Amino acid sequence: MDEVVSSAFPELEVETSLSSEFKQDKPLGASERKYYSFCRRKSFAQFVASKRENLPKEQASSWCCCGQAFKEHSAIHKHVARSHHHEVQQLTQSTYERLVSQLEEEPEVKPQCAEPVDLSSWIPDTSNVHEEQLTKGPGRVLLYYHYCQLEDPHLISAWQKALCERLHLTGKIRVATEGINGTVGGTKAATDMYMEAMCSHPRFRMEREDFKMSGGGAECFTELRVGVHKEIVPMGVDPEAISYQLAGTHLDPEEFHGEVEELLSGADLCSDTILLDCRNFYESKIGQFTRCLAPNIRKFSYFPDYVDQNLELFRDKKVLMYCTGGIRCERGSAYLRSKEVCKEVYQLKGGIHKYLERYPEGFFRGKLFVFDERYAIGSNDDVISNCRYCGQPWDQYQLCTTQFCCQLVLSCPACRRDGQTACCPTCLGKGQSHAGDAPQQREECECTDGRARIPQDVK
Repeated sequence: MDEVVSSAFPELEVETSLSSEFKQDKPLGASERKYYSFCRRKSFAQFVASKRENLPKEQASSWCCCGQAFKEHSAIHKHVARSHHHEVQQLTQSTYERLVSQLEEEPEVKPQCAEPVDLSSWIPDTSNVHEEQLTKGPGRVLLYYHYCQLEDPHLISAWQKALCERLHLTGKIRVATEGINGTVGGTKAATDMYMEAMCSHPRFRMEREDFKMSGGGAECFTELRVGVHKEIVPMGVDPEAISYQLAGTHLDPEEFHGEVEELLSGADLCSDTILLDCRNFYESKIGQFTRCLAPNIRKFSYFPDYVDQNLELFRDKKVLMYCTGGIRCERGSAYLRSKEVCKEVYQLKGGIHKYLERYPEGFFRGKLFVFDERYAIGSNDDVISNCRYCGQPWDQYQLCTTQFCCQLVLSCPACRRDGQTACCPTCLGKGQSHAGDAPQQREECECTDGRARIPQDVK
């Protein structure tokens, strides 16, 4: 059947798809939805391709539609999605009906058993590398993600575990049918070999530019954790319902910097642009872009509810989104776009990591929070947060010392010497009174009880 589907559209590739479904007379089954989604994507691409102007190969591609000229892929895609939705729906429906008819005429082909995969063929040969090069010496931490369709995420997970163990890497890696998301630490030799393995793997074909690097090593993580999950970033929304393919327009650091510069230079403070930080509150607390909107949420899985409860905040606005490395913006911008209230949605390609590589003294001030034992990395000397107890400038997180708490606390050295090492006075008292007892429910203290789960930012 897959050959039949592919032969219907041999030359088309797409980068995005429509955000709403064509209404069927009756519900579609899982396989039918798969084929209908395929037809929808390809019909969209076919419509866009029909608007391409015939230009010499040495000239950049351009499209002409409704009397307008478009130079960028994202621009013509946005125009077609907004202005020609009905035509694409009709094309999708006719294509789907033709495909179904074609499939019904094809004899059923029994699936062949998959050939066993030798994982060792995907693991680099380290026989010519001294063991000390993989365990000692200067190190770094890699942060990356890659969206792609993985038919057997458990196989990829097993390969990642074997690969990291061979290279003595520690860290956290999430694998799903939608791709992979990871952060690993090790020596420079080990991380170089890891990147080479990822770039040469037939299912990823990543580029070195896809990795964000910072100083560190295997000591930045307590262990290696590799697992298969529903999502490679936990937003709590089924990837099939809100796909990364619906994400906002990517802006490289230079483009994003220009947008922020324009926003900050505007005399009118009631701008129609929102600079949105889609990270957690404890991340934006120690570092953020100037004049951003930083939702007071504790988990990224709260972000969809935040959007739902603050829709009017985004109505008819241009939104510039950013996060640590870019992955949360992929799903977050897709969810925001699905609400169809924003004028435009853009996201920082490569996240704050890539922005700081280009603009260490740019519009991002303070420290960049990272999810490892370092807690934060910085490119400038600004301290935008304060000690929990004395209020002096301080931005170095440590874990609450109360036995049953997993919260982070900003407590300066002077206050720590005075014994103020818990995340709040309530937590400190709880820890003292329950010393030696069985573990309590985590995250039950003044830090969490006094914060609304989903903040209301609509004025």
